[in-house]
Amino acid sequence: MTYTIAFAGKGGTGKTTVCGLFVDHLVKAGKGPILAVDADANSNLNEVLGVEKPITLGDIREEIAKSDLVEKGPIPPGMSKQEYADFRFGSALTEEKDYDLLIMGRTQGKGCYCFVNDLLRAQIKRYYQNYQYLVVDNEAGLEHISRGILPPVDLILLVSDCSRRGIQAAGRIAEMIGQLDMAVKEVHLIVNRAPGGKLEEGILDEINAQKLSLIGVVPQDEDVYQYDAAGKPLVELPEDGPIKTALREIVQKLKAV
Repeated sequence: MTYTIAFAGKGGTGKTTVCGLFVDHLVKAGKGPILAVDADANSNLNEVLGVEKPITLGDIREEIAKSDLVEKGPIPPGMSKQEYADFRFGSALTEEKDYDLLIMGRTQGKGCYCFVNDLLRAQIKRYYQNYQYLVVDNEAGLEHISRGILPPVDLILLVSDCSRRGIQAAGRIAEMIGQLDMAVKEVHLIVNRAPGGKLEEGILDEINAQKLSLIGVVPQDEDVYQYDAAGKPLVELPEDGPIKTALREIVQKLKAV
C-alpha cells in the first residue's frame, strides 16, 4: 500500500522547502521508492531537489492544444492525438536515482485549471501504486485533496511560519479538513523559520487555541538564504545542520512513516 503524505499551507511559509527536504530524508533513509509530486501551479519543488525543471503536464497540454493550429504539428503521421498524448504524458515523469518527480505546471490560457487538474489525477492514478510513498507539495488550499485529485491521504503536514497569522491560517486549513470529512489519518503542524528553533509563548498559545497538533519546529537558517542566492539545491544543506536535524526529529515522531 502506498503511504500518501500531503504538504499544505499558505504561500510564503517555506512549504516547498520543507517538502523537498522531507523527500530527501526519506530517500537517504532508504524508504523508497518515492513519487514526489509538485501539484502547485507555481512549481519549484525541482529546484529544492536539484533537478532541472522537466516538462510539466501543463506544458504538454499546451503543446497538444496547439497542434491543430499549425500545419506540421508534433503528432507523427499515423498516430492519433490520444496515442500521442499518452506517450507525451508518460515522458513527464522524471526518473531520478531514488525517487521520481511529476510536475503539474499550468496552462498558458486564462481561467480554470480543471483540465490540467484532471491530467494530474490521471497520471497519479497511473503511477502511484508502484511506490512506497507518494509525497505531494500542494498549493495553498486543499483543492487537490478535496476534489479527489489525490488518492486517499494518510498524513497532512501543515506548514506555517512562526507568525500568529500563519498559525491562524493553518488552523483554518485544519478546520476545513474536518468539515470536508477527508478521512485523513493524521494532521500535524510544522512551524518553519523559527528564530533559534524556539517559539514565543504567544505563538504556542495560538497553536493551542487553533487546536493544532504541533509535530516540530524548524529553525531559521542563514544557509538557506545563501544556498538559494547561489543557486544551490537545498538538499545539499549540511546533514548535521539545524534544518535537516529538525526534520529528522519530526520524522522520528511520525511512527507510521
